[in-house]
Amino acid sequence: MDEFTVRPARAADVRGIQSLLEPFVHRRILLGKDPVVLYEAVQQFVVAEDASGALIGCGALHVMWEDLGEVRTLIVADAWLHRGVGRVIVDALEANARTLGLSRLFCLTFEVDFFTRRGFSPIGEQVVDPDVYSQLVRSPDEGIAEFLDLAHVKPNTLGNTRMLKSLSR
Repeated sequence: MDEFTVRPARAADVRGIQSLLEPFVHRRILLGKDPVVLYEAVQQFVVAEDASGALIGCGALHVMWEDLGEVRTLIVADAWLHRGVGRVIVDALEANARTLGLSRLFCLTFEVDFFTRRGFSPIGEQVVDPDVYSQLVRSPDEGIAEFLDLAHVKPNTLGNTRMLKSLSR
């Protein structure tokens, strides 16, 4: 079994998170994030590190509404793919979501099979009631626009699948 641990991210991890992110930005799999955005969101991240302390993966939980969060920026270094790192990161994010009282998790992904194995299902339109929609649509956050399937984010999200999971308590 490969040795790695998952823990909450620290500010000192941001440069490593950025290094993990860059290859996926260049491959147009994930959107780039400026370092300031990562520092502002560092408390949303968990990181995976190998036995030597090198970052090998990360993921973030972004709260969208009182019962809804999004799994964001889920990355596993190529050398660590298919070794359980992504699963453990998502498990940690789900535990954080439960601690925050969330009952649903959203993701926008190309990795449909991975998220299906984690209990997520593709979603269509109208996954929140109209009152919540009217509040969420006011957010400047691109992830919320993706969740709501707003037209202005379409060029950035072509080919991605919107998925949702209900969390058990």
